[in-house]
Amino acid sequence: MTGITATTQPAPGASGLRERKKQRTRDALTRAAMELFTTRGFEGTTVDEIAESVEVSQRTFFRYFQNKEHAALAVEELIEGHFMAALRERPAAEPPLEALRNAVLSTWDDVSTAIHEVVPLDLYMRMCQVVETTPALLAARMRGQAEMEQRLVAEIARREGLDPVLDLRPRVLVAAFGGVIRAASGHWGKCADDSVEQMRRSVEEHINTIGPALTGGWRAPGA
Repeated sequence: MTGITATTQPAPGASGLRERKKQRTRDALTRAAMELFTTRGFEGTTVDEIAESVEVSQRTFFRYFQNKEHAALAVEELIEGHFMAALRERPAAEPPLEALRNAVLSTWDDVSTAIHEVVPLDLYMRMCQVVETTPALLAARMRGQAEMEQRLVAEIARREGLDPVLDLRPRVLVAAFGGVIRAASGHWGKCADDSVEQMRRSVEEHINTIGPALTGGWRAPGA
């Protein structure tokens, strides 16, 4: 009986070792997918080619990703997770828009480190350009952003003690904020400078226009 018990107990640290191995495999698949997408194009790359480049089976690929789109946007998903965590840590006294602004900017402050944990930074920036010019990936990103916005609505409502079903303000604010982030991303995608610093500047400049754009007149002096 003692022998049976001993064999059924996991070795100390075994669970952590398995999780690290799984994370390494996921990261390797992410890197391989992004390398292929940025060199051969998204449509020109198959799941089998991604799996073969990491020397795993197609079945293993689908353990980690639902499809090619999921693999292509895996790093963006990671960044969104950092953003949500940053928002939850903002001081309760901050107004909603200020909390969103500070959370997204603080996320960009350390995003290079977060990205580099998975892929080289220059590869991520090249992948962003691929996403901006690939309809299938833009559609997948929009679906993911819609889901993210639902989580943001729930978090803003929680922070303010509101019922998002009865009070429309969290939903309207998040819709405006999400639109601004998409506009900033699209603007960055057309810039010659595709650095993280330029992306952060684009995000900050667009966020700073929310207030002026929603209130007051827009006419140029003398118009």
